[in-house]
Amino acid sequence: MTSPLMELRDIKKHFTKKADFAGKIAQRFGAATGDETVFAVDGVNLTIAKGEVLGLVGESGCGKSTLGRIVAGIHQATSGDVSYGGLDLSDLTKSEQARVTLEIQMIFQDPFSSLNPRMRVEQIVGEAPLVHGLCTAQEQSDYVDQVLTQVGLDPMLKRRYPHQFSGGQRQRIGIARALAVKPKFLVCDESIAALDVSIQAQVINLFMELRDRLDLTYLFISHDLSVVQHISDRIAIMYLGRIVEVAPTEELFAAPNHPYTQALLSEVPRIDQRNREFGAIKGEIPSPLDPPSGCHFHPRCPFAQPICSEQSPPTREISKDWKSVCHFSQNMGIVA
Repeated sequence: MTSPLMELRDIKKHFTKKADFAGKIAQRFGAATGDETVFAVDGVNLTIAKGEVLGLVGESGCGKSTLGRIVAGIHQATSGDVSYGGLDLSDLTKSEQARVTLEIQMIFQDPFSSLNPRMRVEQIVGEAPLVHGLCTAQEQSDYVDQVLTQVGLDPMLKRRYPHQFSGGQRQRIGIARALAVKPKFLVCDESIAALDVSIQAQVINLFMELRDRLDLTYLFISHDLSVVQHISDRIAIMYLGRIVEVAPTEELFAAPNHPYTQALLSEVPRIDQRNREFGAIKGEIPSPLDPPSGCHFHPRCPFAQPICSEQSPPTREISKDWKSVCHFSQNMGIVA
């Protein structure tokens, strides 16, 4: 079996807020206050093959964006190992680190706030290639033209500032900035969520074209299951910092195994169910400051048993490339 391009092993990311001065004074007087720790990512294991599009789906606050930032090297994991191309990212030499940093790029959700409003497009797209020696100062203008053409933008617009573009055009500028350093792996964090539906379709098609043309690999993060279904080869479902199910896209949509996946897919609007009443998943999402014991989903799960609150469920293999993290995964099936 070919080794994966990206591999995450037991990744955890905790954000700790130290007690402020008032909190420390309160502690001295016996108040039950202290440091607060957010368990954003809690033991994630994932592999992504070269050329694959892995969709990462979950409710807001589940930790998927934090996980994407760890993959992109923006955040350092609290514990666990990240390997890329067979290399452990914590053991890279300076030259290897420089190469990997360029090969893994991230495209952010908000195309306006992620672009420097004081820089023209030619500077936004052309700065990094010049700094990293991918083009000379004399070649920079032509290089920017080529990259903008790749993403469907008119090079004649490169002297404009970000505020002079539409949302879809700004997202293309963000994609161009990432592509300018010739990456091999793209982390797309809700990269179409802020766009109109018609523009979303254009950007999705662009992602697919670039994947084929440039041999790219994607971690595609989204809360929109219909978008992820269209673009992904496999889908990972995340809940409160943990991956609860990973499966090929067709199999997952045909017969979801984990109760959380079943709940998510049962609420996807469908044209053949126009008269159906939809409802949110029962219960409130627990706080990542104090996640539930055992299975994190058990307070909201309709199939929960006492063992679910006592023990973390094992990862069970449903079939090839299909895993579910549930005590009763062998008994689960699609919910009509």
